[in-house]
Amino acid sequence: MKNRQILFLFLLCFGFAISVQAQQPVIKAAIDSTHILIGEQTLLHLEIAANNNNRLQLPVIPDTLVTGVEVLNISQPDTTDIGNGRMQIKYDYLITSFDSALYQIPAFPLIAGIDTFYSNDLALKVSTLPVDTESKNIYDIKDVITPKFVLADYLQILFYILAVCLVILLIVYIIFRKKKQKPILPFKKEEIILPPHVWAIQALDNIKEQKLWQAGKEKEYHSQITDVMRKYMEMRFNIFAMEMTSGQILNIALGISEIDYVFDKLKQMLLLSDLVKFAKYRPLPDENEMSMMNAYLFINGTKKEIPEKNEVNENIEANEINEDNEK
Repeated sequence: MKNRQILFLFLLCFGFAISVQAQQPVIKAAIDSTHILIGEQTLLHLEIAANNNNRLQLPVIPDTLVTGVEVLNISQPDTTDIGNGRMQIKYDYLITSFDSALYQIPAFPLIAGIDTFYSNDLALKVSTLPVDTESKNIYDIKDVITPKFVLADYLQILFYILAVCLVILLIVYIIFRKKKQKPILPFKKEEIILPPHVWAIQALDNIKEQKLWQAGKEKEYHSQITDVMRKYMEMRFNIFAMEMTSGQILNIALGISEIDYVFDKLKQMLLLSDLVKFAKYRPLPDENEMSMMNAYLFINGTKKEIPEKNEVNENIEANEINEDNEK
């Protein structure tokens, strides 16, 4: 009877111990392949079983498990309810190594409350590729091989070179056109510069065709005539007549010998124009006609004739003959 009581107490204590042991957290580690070649990858699995109400501090695995074994990727935790108030957590770690050796991976710690539980240890062997030195010859490092020419590889460089050449040609072209005093755009019509007297005669003809004074526009008529004369004197004698008064123009004209015999013509035009513009004088038809006629006479009397090409060539030949005779 007494032995039965002792046996019963022993079985009760043993069952209680097993029950307590079953409720403790458990951590296990496993690896798909314990032998890999350099650079190959394998998966390390970490499995945790614990009560739902356990406060767990999961293992923290850095980028390197041990020196020589690197962690490439860590999967998201997979949590599963396994019943009886317990849960299961799984992790997968993708690992590799680039150094041949036998690596001892230490146990992973799991903290549950104030207790710490450890997984099993693991081992990983990393081997190099076998080198057959008997059946195959060992050769020295080959020289650098020059790649084949492929035009597509140089298209960008050719484009930049072409662009630089075009810019240089454009700059040279612009400088050349500027030196020749020609428009930059070749198809742009060049402006024909007329001699001063030709331009002035054409301007007077245009005023005459408008018949301004006949329409009662004496002020506009005389203003246009004097403006033509002022512009003509600027081009012909290089004086700023457009900015001068009539008196200033006449004073300067007195010092120009080419204007002496047509000075009265200029004076009549300028003074009559001032009377019309500032004194509101209404000239007679004959006076209007006289201003136009004097303008023509002044231009024809002071114009500078431009010799034609034939005359220039004849003068050059005559000068050369004279020089030869002198020699």
